[in-house]
Amino acid sequence: MTIDEVNSHEEEKDGPSSSLLDSENNSRPRRIALFVEPSPFAYVSGYKNRFQNFIKYLREMGDEVMVVTTHEGVPQEFYGAKLIGSRSFPCPWYQNVPLSLALSPRIISEVARFKPDIIHASSPGIMVFGALIIAKLLSVPIVMSYHTHVPVYIPRYTFSWLVRPMWLIIKFLHTAADLTLVPSAAIGRDLQAENVTAANKIRLWNKGVDSDSFHPRFHSHEMRTRLSNGEPEKPLIVHVGRLGVEKSLDFLKSLMDRLPEVRIAFIGDGPYREELEKMFEGMPVVFTGMLGGEELSQAYASGDVFVMPSESETLGLVVLEAMSSGIPVVGARAGGVPDIIPPEVDGKIGHLYTPGDIEDCLSKLKPLLENKELREAMGKAARQEMEKYSWRAATRVIRNEQYNAAIWFWRKKRAHLLRPLQWLAKCFFPSPEVNCR
Repeated sequence: MTIDEVNSHEEEKDGPSSSLLDSENNSRPRRIALFVEPSPFAYVSGYKNRFQNFIKYLREMGDEVMVVTTHEGVPQEFYGAKLIGSRSFPCPWYQNVPLSLALSPRIISEVARFKPDIIHASSPGIMVFGALIIAKLLSVPIVMSYHTHVPVYIPRYTFSWLVRPMWLIIKFLHTAADLTLVPSAAIGRDLQAENVTAANKIRLWNKGVDSDSFHPRFHSHEMRTRLSNGEPEKPLIVHVGRLGVEKSLDFLKSLMDRLPEVRIAFIGDGPYREELEKMFEGMPVVFTGMLGGEELSQAYASGDVFVMPSESETLGLVVLEAMSSGIPVVGARAGGVPDIIPPEVDGKIGHLYTPGDIEDCLSKLKPLLENKELREAMGKAARQEMEKYSWRAATRVIRNEQYNAAIWFWRKKRAHLLRPLQWLAKCFFPSPEVNCR
């Protein structure tokens, strides 16, 4: 059974029934402990908006929320959630990523006092081990959401021979979890192919976008002038995201070599920035560094086309934000991006190209850059598509359906573990009709 089939059926042979998913318990406030690494408040990544909106709408729905995360940048308050910072250390291969086990006596006692109904941890990482241990100590169901496709990154940062051990670690973690959430069907299929956990325990965390913050109305001539280095009349490609080697941003250099009239703006920062600046030296390229708030909204809406060359996105939230801002996307047909631009609307709300194929990419990109009416029509269609998705709706599905499924699987597992003890109890304290042979 594929992840698509699992998520298209409410009731599975070995899964929770629809009566459980629709039970009146859905309206009862829960106590939810989130273990998120790195911090969704300080570290800029694709899941920052996902977790911030998730916390916001869980609180809106009446749940008590505790967030355990790496200590740097933890705010005093976030929508009334209880925030706990855990001392962190830099990842040996990626110094900008803080890691923490989150298993100190202080954190264990804080979580125990909170008395969570469910623990939800981001994976893979180090903190997820701490979350798993605490969940077992407290006998609480645990959900793991998979956000970083580490096996794809490993060959680019370390040694290829580490890929197999990494998959074994991921399998150990997610086999122990009661439910696994993935941001796209493509990632779910990858986990299934590696037998990371049972197919019916892999569920989609539906995509969402803040369509009010990312909107065509934020188009700004002043921002366009800034992004084009004073030449707003020139065609402008924008790219928003972390500047890492795994993002295949050198592909954009190949595009620029073929499109001398085009300007490009990189919005974001990361360990690959210095190398990129050297690579694009002398070319009409602007590096803005990190932007946020209205400036970020303006940067999206003021470009002509958003190009996403990355082949390792678990979903690609920046693609959603660009489309919500009303600009067409040309992205690699890889990772989670085809979940956003599926085959039936490829060419209508955005374009996908064969990864690494410069000619295929140019055949989709050039008409958009040269034809204002074409790109405005595609941008409008993309905006209309994004209006269907909201973080509130995505959160409601996790809260009311996926968490209930995790609790069902947890109870089933516990019943299996207790069965031998129940058998022994019946043998030592038999009722008259019991025969233990």
